[in-house]
Amino acid sequence: MNNKGFTLVEVLIGLIILAIGLLAIAGMQIVAVRGNFFSHYLTQASYVGQDRLELLNTLPVDSAELQEGNHNDGTTTISGIAFDRSYTVVVAGNIRTITYTIRWNDGMNRTISFATIRSI
Repeated sequence: MNNKGFTLVEVLIGLIILAIGLLAIAGMQIVAVRGNFFSHYLTQASYVGQDRLELLNTLPVDSAELQEGNHNDGTTTISGIAFDRSYTVVVAGNIRTITYTIRWNDGMNRTISFATIRSI
């Protein structure tokens, strides 16, 4: 009897362990790709929101765009995803609080908001 080498059962058990490990790695790869897409959309939304918020900060205080209330800023499409933009201006004495909100759907409804305070 030759004791050098592997039996068929040992090879099959080794292949099963290898297959389970490869399936786990494939599952992690799917999660990583989803995370990368979410990060990309979040970065784009952050860029759009902060850029517009900085523009609103440079407007004169009596501008129509800085009057109290809700303002729809339209929709922009980046990388095939529609980003709905809106902002709210709250006036309290000499202070205006501007909250800029971006919403999008990449399979889930997502929202990010930025706020700034501006004095008159």
